Amino acid sequence: QVELVESGGGSVQSGGSLRLSCTASAYRNSNYCMGWFRQTPEKEREGFASINSDGSTSYADSVKGRFTISRDIAKNTLYLQMTSLKPGDTAMYYCAEEIRRWFCPLDGSVFTSWGQGTRVTVSS
Repeated sequence: QVELVESGGGSVQSGGSLRLSCTASAYRNSNYCMGWFRQTPEKEREGFASINSDGSTSYADSVKGRFTISRDIAKNTLYLQMTSLKPGDTAMYYCAEEIRRWFCPLDGSVFTSWGQGTRVTVSS
């Protein structure tokens, strides 16, 4: 099972931007899907962005137009560009991967590999 390591979290003011990265420990071809999830103690885990093996993407309404998911297969890295951040975006952010599927919905139950998380804090 590949190890996923997130980085890039931190503290930012409302309206600011951050870019998260998720690097995999081993090379895989493009036949897999990946996603970004977030969670707070008060809320259930939310899947909000995914990218499929064909490069197509899906976003939850909560981040659509503000966040962009992308990947660099050669670098084994998944990215999340976050803009116009709001205090409500404060959470622990996790990346996840599923190598058995080419398409992944925004449902954490379909993903089998997870990173350890990186914290994002947005202050008003």
